[in-house]
Amino acid sequence: MPIYWRTTWRNGSAQPIDRLVHIAAKAGVRPSISDPIAYHRVNVTGTLRLLEMARKRAVPHFILASSSSVYGENPNVPWKEDEPALVPISPYAATKLAAEQFARVCSDLHGMRVTALRFFTVYGPRQRPDLAIHQFFRKISAGQTVQRFGDGTTRRDYTYVDDIIQGVRAALDRDHGDRYALYNLGNSGTVMLRDLIAAVEREVGRPAVIEQCPEQTGDVPQTFADVSKAQRDLGFVPSTTLAEGLARFHAWLRGEGVLQG
Repeated sequence: MPIYWRTTWRNGSAQPIDRLVHIAAKAGVRPSISDPIAYHRVNVTGTLRLLEMARKRAVPHFILASSSSVYGENPNVPWKEDEPALVPISPYAATKLAAEQFARVCSDLHGMRVTALRFFTVYGPRQRPDLAIHQFFRKISAGQTVQRFGDGTTRRDYTYVDDIIQGVRAALDRDHGDRYALYNLGNSGTVMLRDLIAAVEREVGRPAVIEQCPEQTGDVPQTFADVSKAQRDLGFVPSTTLAEGLARFHAWLRGEGVLQG
């Protein structure tokens, strides 16, 4: 996938770029298993092309969106950024870890400040329709069957998008500490899948019709962020509870006319 950017010109010269925030990616664990080459092309080669552009343009600060999926099945929760043994279990996770490593190498070689942010299960307005929370709202509201993979005990650190944005904005202003720095951005809590479905049921006011399905290859059993480093360095404090976030997302879906029933 080609990478494009727009350059502003003044008096015949390209204007300097103060910060570059790279949040583009080919997302999703399950689709990456069927098309790993496309994921590598976009997430790894695409990131490297942006890093090269940033190097040539002497961009002083590069902010990279990574993923909690890089931690794999690590049982040492909550996860800290300095966890020594990262073993991704999906092509998507492997590409995000590779992007982090290219960013670190670029920072070491060329002196660029890089801030890598590992996002934890972001949800909220404009969430992709194929993701779980979006599907649960849409299908439960319409009385359609909801697929539940596994026994419902898998856990995720669901993080509302406004809290993630707070963390990204704080990272933009990072001008101290290590030249390359890595931070978790999560809610610093973990919710079982069956409890998430129950919370959506309460918000919608309708019971779910559940189809029990086998666990999916590539899905980790849990995610759980330790955000103490981001709190210390960035002032990152997630403030949106799951109930609040689901209510806001529900209101947005209704406003967009997405829901039936």
